[in-house]
Amino acid sequence: MLEKLKEADGVILGSPTYSANVSASMQAFIERAAVVGDVNQGLLRHKVGVAVAAARRSGALTAVDTMNHFFLNHEMFVAGSTYWNVAYGQMPGDAQKDEEGIQTMRNLGKNMAYLLKKLHMEK
Repeated sequence: MLEKLKEADGVILGSPTYSANVSASMQAFIERAAVVGDVNQGLLRHKVGVAVAAARRSGALTAVDTMNHFFLNHEMFVAGSTYWNVAYGQMPGDAQKDEEGIQTMRNLGKNMAYLLKKLHMEK
């Protein structure tokens, strides 16, 4: 994980929404990566981060906030989109049918690419 984070220009985190927040696996990743980032000062500085979540009903904004706080606490730039970076669905695979959510993700990808290009030009 450390090598991939070092090499990356950007980081995309995604999580299903459980109990109005990120999954236990994502929470564990964030906590472990935070320690790695603290020990390796500047590891994530000036990289671009985006957070996405899938939800049945609600709680996804808290999940996105949790992942965005990780980015911000490590001096990363956070890309946004035209709406919340969330896709909704009740059954497995339903989120892929959320047209508004998918369009939001497309816009998010474009905005992340834009930021990455601008930052690359500065180097």
